[in-house]
Amino acid sequence: MIEIDIKKTLHGSCGSMELGVDISLEEGSFCALSGQSGSGKTTFLRILAGLEKAQGKIKVDEEIWQSDGLFLPPQKRRIGFVFQDYALFNNMNVEENLLFVNKDAALVKYLLDITELLELKKRAVGTLSGGQKQRVALARALMNRPKLLLMDEPLSALDPAIRAKLQSEIMSLHKEFKTTTILVSHDPSEIYKLASRMIVLNNGKIIADGLAAELLLKTSGSQKFSFEGELLEIKKVDVIFIAVIAIGAQIVEVVANESEIKGVKVGSKVKVSAKAFSPNINPASRVLI
Repeated sequence: MIEIDIKKTLHGSCGSMELGVDISLEEGSFCALSGQSGSGKTTFLRILAGLEKAQGKIKVDEEIWQSDGLFLPPQKRRIGFVFQDYALFNNMNVEENLLFVNKDAALVKYLLDITELLELKKRAVGTLSGGQKQRVALARALMNRPKLLLMDEPLSALDPAIRAKLQSEIMSLHKEFKTTTILVSHDPSEIYKLASRMIVLNNGKIIADGLAAELLLKTSGSQKFSFEGELLEIKKVDVIFIAVIAIGAQIVEVVANESEIKGVKVGSKVKVSAKAFSPNINPASRVLI
């Protein structure tokens, strides 16, 4: 069991904000952390890793990582951290990056094998693709068999096909090592695939906490589906309107009537929903993910 109860005052472009998180994580669980930019997600991960200080307590199993008068440095916390920008040592090859963490050559071989990097072990990391670098970063994060694996939007810079492949590898590694994992992500499909639990932060506070599938699939009324996206264009064709909407990586056209179009404008966030085969368009509420 991992018990976390921390507080920290953050200073951003919109003024001061109080980050406060009080949660418990089951050992071996996979939790997604979501929320708008600036809500405190990355700072929370850095506090867990010991890269930033905060008030409160962090307890992992029977070991105290932080409390009043006690603060374990990062190297004593058995943390694995996967950054968005890889954070690899460019002066080392793939194998050396892993051995820097732990001299266990057998574990290096095992991790490189299951991440399909074994044939690249002598390659300089600067010559790798983005997807290959992120696999090296993931393997390196597991080299010390961490109690807690933290991933800060690790796949956001990759194209959809590579992301899907690495998502599968992340899940395979999670099942293999049974490491308690916290993933920061804005991608609903990624959260749905990987996480059993989802926590949503807004202005430093938890505004939703529950089963990832239930939170992501929650819709209002009797709607059969509901998506949020950006309205790119409104075209009038005879007596109807065509709304061009960006939903994730997809661009879709939706037929709308005049009353629906009156409530929205180009550039705004809209919600596309349907009860059967007739989509409805409405102004979107605040996007949480």
